[in-house]
Parts: sequence; C-alpha cells; structure tokens
Amino acid sequence: MSPRTRHLFDPRSKEPYKISRTRLERFLECPRCFYLDRRLGVDRVSGPAFTLNTATDTLLKKEFDVCRAAGKQHPLMKKYKVNAVPFQHPAIDVWRENFKGVQYLHEPTNLLITGAVDDVWVNPKKELIVVDYKSTSTTKDIDLNDGTPWKEGYKRQMEIYQWLLRQNGFKVSNTGYFVYVNADTSQDAFDSKLVFEEQLIAYKGDDRWVEQAIIDAHTCLCRKKAPKGSEDCAWCAYRNTAKAALEHS
Repeated sequence: MSPRTRHLFDPRSKEPYKISRTRLERFLECPRCFYLDRRLGVDRVSGPAFTLNTATDTLLKKEFDVCRAAGKQHPLMKKYKVNAVPFQHPAIDVWRENFKGVQYLHEPTNLLITGAVDDVWVNPKKELIVVDYKSTSTTKDIDLNDGTPWKEGYKRQMEIYQWLLRQNGFKVSNTGYFVYVNADTSQDAFDSKLVFEEQLIAYKGDDRWVEQAIIDAHTCLCRKKAPKGSEDCAWCAYRNTAKAALEHS
C-alpha cells in the first residue's frame, strides 16, 4: 500500500485543515496512528462496512423526518416523556451528511472541525438536543457505563457534536439521547425480516475536554517525527511485532 499524498497536513500551509470527529477520536485513541494517517498518508487498514447499521440509520432518519415536517413528536419521544420535537433548520441535511456535517473553524489552530450528526431535536427552552442512532443485537441490558472502550467513544462523539453546535451559536442542552435499536434474536424464525426493540438512553455530556484535545492534536500534527503509540493500540503492537519478526527472519 503506497502512502496517500492528498489531504495531508502541511505545517507551512495557511489554509484551514479539516479534521473530522472520527479523526479527532483517532488522535485520542493513538497519537501515532493519527500522525501516520494525517501527516504521512498511511492509514489503518479499513474493515468491512456496517451496511446493516447504515440501513437502520437511514430508516430512523426517515421516521423522524416525517415528524420534523409535521412539527410533532415521534412516538419514542412520547414513550420516554421527552418534551421535544425534531429540529427544523435549513442546514439539517448538511449537518447529517458525511464529509460535511456541522463545521467550525478553530482559529487558534486553523483546524476546521467537522462532525455529521444523526439527528437534532429541540425542547421548549429552544435548546438543541443531540441525538445519535445506534444499532446492536444483544440479550444483555444496554449499559453505556460499563467501561467498554467503544461506548466511551460514543459519549465523546456526542460531546463533540454538542461542542460544534455551541460554537455555531446555538443553545445546546447538556443532555443528549442515544436511540438504540436492538435486533431480537428470540424470534422463532427469520422470515426475511429482523425485529428490533427501540430504546432511548439519555446521556449528560461534558464537552470541556474538546478544546484541549484540538490543541493537542494540532501540536501532534506539527511534530517533525511521529509520537509514540498508545500502550493499548493493537495497530501499533502489530506493526512493532511485524517489524521485529522481519528483522530476525
């Protein structure tokens, strides 16, 4: 795999450099992987696309868009007694589009931070509520506080969206919601369909870490050499093991 040469960070450039929410999360996971990707053009090997998750996201958006157009609550909001409606805004489709999303230029670093939200609701206080769709299939209770790394990432994901909307001048509620759809495997047969149970999970975000993370990511990008990898980074461990094996072969 040859390194990519396009879209790489150049410390000498005066043009704003786009960093997505996903790439900022990559920096938090492992600064070395982040540097290899954004400075040297060597990304991690991509895995398979989660097309079933994408399908449920698309269908959920259609459902909530019907309620958005009518200015009424979705049944899930009523079930969980959430006093809000889907937010109507001319840019809502842009905010939800990959590679565009909600954007904000962080002037101290000249980094253009972006993030594509799944949905935004609004309450009677005119506070925006960040909503994220998640799909799974489990017989266990869904617990966002079980310490699972990717669930901690889900929380940071929501907080970055909250931060982005605030930087764009909106009043944002600290409380966001995860719309979880859980495929029920207790059914007697597949019958060409999956049956999902819907659950709404509230999460109180705290985006105070985002500003420093952006500054730290920029500092990392400006380094002349790649930083050390995170101790628990499987990708760095693989690279190191492979390098050692080749040197002793």
